[in-house]
Amino acid sequence: MRYIDLFPHTPAFIGMVHLRPLPGSPQYDGDWEGVVTAALADARALVEGGVDGLMVENFHDVPFAGDRVGPHTVAAMALLVQEVRRVATVPVGVNVLRNDAPAALAIAAVCGASFIRVNVHVGAMVAEPGLLVGRAHETLRYRRELGARVAIFADVLVKHAVPLGPVDLAQVAQDTAYRGLAEALIVSGGRTGQPCDPADLRTVRAAVPDVPLLIGSGLHAGNAAELLPLADGALVGTSLKRNGDVNQPVEVERVKALRTMFRAP
Repeated sequence: MRYIDLFPHTPAFIGMVHLRPLPGSPQYDGDWEGVVTAALADARALVEGGVDGLMVENFHDVPFAGDRVGPHTVAAMALLVQEVRRVATVPVGVNVLRNDAPAALAIAAVCGASFIRVNVHVGAMVAEPGLLVGRAHETLRYRRELGARVAIFADVLVKHAVPLGPVDLAQVAQDTAYRGLAEALIVSGGRTGQPCDPADLRTVRAAVPDVPLLIGSGLHAGNAAELLPLADGALVGTSLKRNGDVNQPVEVERVKALRTMFRAP
């Protein structure tokens, strides 16, 4: 699945569906119907507001597992992705935090999602669950085994994590694209809601000019005019929520307002 087939309009506006705590996670409150209702409400608000795509993510399953989540998380996310796809008129993606690419691929393949996000696709990063190791060789072979037409969007030095030692951003981007064969690259700030550095976007664009580049965090109406010309799209969550609070529901008017920064309605 090519990026351009999913998102022919540039820049693409991809909205985040941040799932409430799922069964098995420490903050799950036992209200499964509430989890489903909240996910569908955010998905509908994003679509009504004019996004080009949705990314479903187990955002509130803190503290996160590292490279593999439990089967209960995979089952819950599969049900939720299927429900989101029922109401979505745009491509849907999957991110299984913190770094479970096989689970994301399996969910996408079974539920008909179009793309996944992989936080560490090549190399290694230290994050709150410990060491996150890129397994591009396994992920690409698993995708072939499944026969899944699912694009891989991979982070370049993902947020909420640090490399093991000094690294060159341009080299990591090239390795992610040309050795990891990612269909799109993602550059973010240091944490959720923090804007990425324009210089980082320019560096990655120069190093990998032929692979789509996405902004992975911190885009809002105040910086969109500066950042969007440097990328092919953005994954947006925090600024679309009530009061710009990542823990609140998505507001349609916020989505519509930011959409005007991507292209005319």
